[in-house]
Amino acid sequence: MSVAFTALRMAVRPALRLPRIAALQSAVRFYASKFPDHTVINMPALSPTMAEGNLIEWKKKEGDELVPGEVLAEVETDKAQMDFEFEEEGWLAKILVPAGTEGVTVGKPIAVYVEDKADVAAFKDFTAADAGDAPAAAAPAEEAKSADKPAESAAPAAAAPAKSAAAVAAPGDRIVASPLAKTLALEKGVALKGVKGTGPNGRITAKDVEALAAKPQGAGAGAAAAAAAPAFEDIPLTNMRKTISKRLTASKQTAPDYFVSSYISVSKLLKLRKALNASADGRYKLSINDLVVKAVAKACERVPEVNSSYLDEEGVIRQFKSVDVSIAVATPTGLITPIVKNCDTKGLENISKEVKVLAQKAKDNKLMPEEFQGGTITISNLGMNHAVNMFTSILNPPQSAILAISTVEKKAVPDKASPFGFVFDDVMTISGTFDHRVVDGKKGGDYLKALKTILENPLEMLL
Repeated sequence: MSVAFTALRMAVRPALRLPRIAALQSAVRFYASKFPDHTVINMPALSPTMAEGNLIEWKKKEGDELVPGEVLAEVETDKAQMDFEFEEEGWLAKILVPAGTEGVTVGKPIAVYVEDKADVAAFKDFTAADAGDAPAAAAPAEEAKSADKPAESAAPAAAAPAKSAAAVAAPGDRIVASPLAKTLALEKGVALKGVKGTGPNGRITAKDVEALAAKPQGAGAGAAAAAAAPAFEDIPLTNMRKTISKRLTASKQTAPDYFVSSYISVSKLLKLRKALNASADGRYKLSINDLVVKAVAKACERVPEVNSSYLDEEGVIRQFKSVDVSIAVATPTGLITPIVKNCDTKGLENISKEVKVLAQKAKDNKLMPEEFQGGTITISNLGMNHAVNMFTSILNPPQSAILAISTVEKKAVPDKASPFGFVFDDVMTISGTFDHRVVDGKKGGDYLKALKTILENPLEMLL
């Protein structure tokens, strides 16, 4: 059997709640086999860091026509739920991986398409093995057991995917719900165990949760439910949560980090912000965070060693010429860091607008990969909406620095000119976490000193 490799381009365009992304999807075309000419569709890599994904829903069924630009399936990657938009013409002959399957590795055969509709029927008994995907090998002991159970061994191999789908859909095994449905359930105090959803294979949707929350319960039913409710709930890990876990665990295990903190007076910064906003005439509304982003970039110009990455495999420290600031944003499914690029050359108005747009896109799950992949330094600001006086952050590899921004508070500071010997000043604490492989302790101190100088004399941002 001769095999020719072709490339299928796949561009995911905007959906109501899904981001846009372009990807190159590999496929294998088969000729002269026991099946008519066909092409195997593999699991696409819908983000640069995606190694596996969950196949949430098929938008096409076997026998449907495939039109370039139409959505073939919905896939949950390590960052978001995305549309797999197919860019070839043909007919969907066989689905190899049922909807609801989790942990499908990139490159694994998931479906087959043909160019001639008349060939679809020939793929009724087509399996993943026919597509070149090796089935999971049974252990010798299991093979021996199967020999003693002819009734079970007589079951056709094609039944395995159906069994997998049933296991996924079975509410008794685990809770199958969309990330938004899980978030709403926690907010509304709705128990999802035993609930049969209206989504594919019984997947619980946000609408199902809303309906459950709105449904009245009698006193007897409520008491019975409370008595039967477990003392805990197991929440399945999302791909994003798994990615956060892997990256931050790797950061703590590989990067010899250290912390440097400084009290910074921001009274002049607050006055500058007030004056600029007063003269904005509706064009912009600067936040303290916007000014901090600009100051962080300016400080990187003075201490460029901080604006670097440690690349072990290449054996280099990569020092960047521009400052791309990653800003930590909390979303219902986890933390993500959209990037404001070239902050060293942008004005405050443009930085402010970009921060607001990127933060909203992050919360709406609409960021494109280039908007959150990369960055040269990160800031995490818990001071904007929380009474956090001081904290430290974990490095965002391969970056060498992350800054933890606390809230602004009134503090008594020494002042010889005051009759009391002190005055109350507006102060925030900024803590820097640095990778010692790149940024020595003195350089970390130099950076905090430069940042303190700029924030306490904010007109230096113009220099």
